[in-house]
Amino acid sequence: MEHNEIAVGLDIGTTKIVAMIGRKNEYGKVEIVGIGKSKSLGVHRGVVNNITQTIQSIQQAIQEAEADSGLKISDVVVGIAGQHIRSLQHSDYITRPNPEEVIDADDIHSLCNQVHKLVMLPGEEIIHVLPQEFKVDGQAEIKEPIGMYGGRLEANFHVVVGQVSSIRNIGRCVKSAGLELSAVTLEPLASANAVLSQEEKEAGVALIDIGGGTTDLAIFKDGIIRHTAVIPFGGNVITEDIKEGCSIIEKQAELLKIKFGSAWPGENKDNEIVSIPGLRGREPKEITLKNLSKIIHARVVEIIEQVYLEIKNYGHEEQKKKLIAGMVLTGGGAQLKHIKQLAEYITGMDTRIGYPNEHLAGNNDTETTSPVYATAVGLVMNSLEHGEKKFQEEVVLKSKEEREREEEELQKDFEQNPPEGEDLRQDPEASKRPPKKSIFDKWAEKFKDFLDNAE
Repeated sequence: MEHNEIAVGLDIGTTKIVAMIGRKNEYGKVEIVGIGKSKSLGVHRGVVNNITQTIQSIQQAIQEAEADSGLKISDVVVGIAGQHIRSLQHSDYITRPNPEEVIDADDIHSLCNQVHKLVMLPGEEIIHVLPQEFKVDGQAEIKEPIGMYGGRLEANFHVVVGQVSSIRNIGRCVKSAGLELSAVTLEPLASANAVLSQEEKEAGVALIDIGGGTTDLAIFKDGIIRHTAVIPFGGNVITEDIKEGCSIIEKQAELLKIKFGSAWPGENKDNEIVSIPGLRGREPKEITLKNLSKIIHARVVEIIEQVYLEIKNYGHEEQKKKLIAGMVLTGGGAQLKHIKQLAEYITGMDTRIGYPNEHLAGNNDTETTSPVYATAVGLVMNSLEHGEKKFQEEVVLKSKEEREREEEELQKDFEQNPPEGEDLRQDPEASKRPPKKSIFDKWAEKFKDFLDNAE
């Protein structure tokens, strides 16, 4: 992907697959230029369980997005969730060979690489290694160590781990659909990117993305990701309960939930009834809205309590770890009526519904700013950042190579015309020794003086 080009996020969910195309406008905001979605048939609770159906759904979503935008899609950033995801805390360090030089991006890179070599349980793979805070020579609570002097660089990491087979299956589906997989991102991180503001991340916030098959959680404090978890049930279990409780088919249960569903049973009166047509000429069924909201309420309480348990595990009740900004609900499940009030009632935390319009350009239509598309918008943003980083790294590598080439040329020159009294040709070992960077400037100056004197 070229710098400043389009970016594509592919959200492979349990209920739907969304392909979203975006690019950055001149103000640095993300502009959505195309969107395609299809019903997800081969995914259960965030894990692929039917390769062929998933490939077809991906192709359908991609074709729709291409038709919508008039652009051809070649590579995508894919979101990953599912009940196999877990996270752990780990600290590691490196001892730098030359403490006289400042810490640069390469040092952080090698420290992160070291964490990637951690031995995981059989069948597991590291998806993300996220540095939280650094220590340089024992000095703690450093957020950005680049440019500092130090011999020992240490960091605490948030490591996200997933099952190799699940990640590979998603990769296989994407490749078989004729696409390149440029990166895999954890879905709660993508949603957090799209929905949360920097102030919320600083104050402490829990993002809850209620999807069809899973509920994803990401906790931030002091601007740093502190905890991630995937709870293996979401909106689909509510539909399933309605289907069982009211003895109706799934399609009707889903419609009932969307149109009349509420997470708060108290607001429906006993005489409010909805009539559902029977199958093949059977008698229509009558369902009271109070019963419907009781079924929904029971399941939503269960989801929120699970989420709250994870927040407590992180340590929200400690004064230092308190999440001042409370909770942000997003994803399709966040559109359920009165879910915000119920979440506040159960947890006692401030709650708002998260719309992914924080970083979007103002001219995007209202459909894209729905909580349903939070993950897809986050993946597009992630893809754009990924492209920019790649572009910057290439520039840095280029300039590094040029610098090294110049140094080599100067060294050759210096060996051929050494200053008087410093003939390197007399000492064969000296010519093999590479110049140290720290005294290289002195040599260059000496050589310059020698040339000036020769003139």
